[in-house]
Amino acid sequence: MQYHNERLTVFYWTSKTHHKSYYINGPSSKKNSFKNNYLTSNKFIILEKKPTLLKKKLTNIIISVSICLLIGFLSSFATQSSVNTWYATLEKPFFNPPNWLFAPVWSILYVLMGVSAGIVWSKGMHHIWVKTALYHFGFQLLLNAAWSIVFFGLREPFWAFMVIVMLLILLGLTIRWFHVVNKIAAYLLVPYFLWVCFASALNYKIWELN
Repeated sequence: MQYHNERLTVFYWTSKTHHKSYYINGPSSKKNSFKNNYLTSNKFIILEKKPTLLKKKLTNIIISVSICLLIGFLSSFATQSSVNTWYATLEKPFFNPPNWLFAPVWSILYVLMGVSAGIVWSKGMHHIWVKTALYHFGFQLLLNAAWSIVFFGLREPFWAFMVIVMLLILLGLTIRWFHVVNKIAAYLLVPYFLWVCFASALNYKIWELN
């Protein structure tokens, strides 16, 4: 354990549980003295360290959310080009939701995606599992944008269905890798996965009916 510029919350058991926060700065001898004289006692347990990690995590989450929202914003141009014209003329299944629902749902999902990716990113890009997880995430995000372009921009429901099937497979792999790194990050992608499953069924039925 490293002690440079750390803040540790230490609990000490007496008749009532108390806690104190210690700042450890200075030469190694000072830090080692604190470690040997206090933290090695069975009466103490370290609960947290390096609050800067929280700041780093928040920064990564903000960046990730911004990227996801940017991708969603850019892909929305393809959607807007056809949603009130070509898309309105298509035959749709009974479970087709109203058009106004898509924007808020996707906005929420992009935020959840960004938070999830930020949590994984904060674990450190030097870990091979983190890199693998984020590579999968990046590719599925590109497929996410590609689906809007193919379906609404090119107006090709069949090829859009092919894209969304690939997206669904890659998203499943992404969740699997995220689960290896952080379970909460993986769970945050579950609503996205369920929505893509629904969107896949909707895409298929629209292609079938038209």
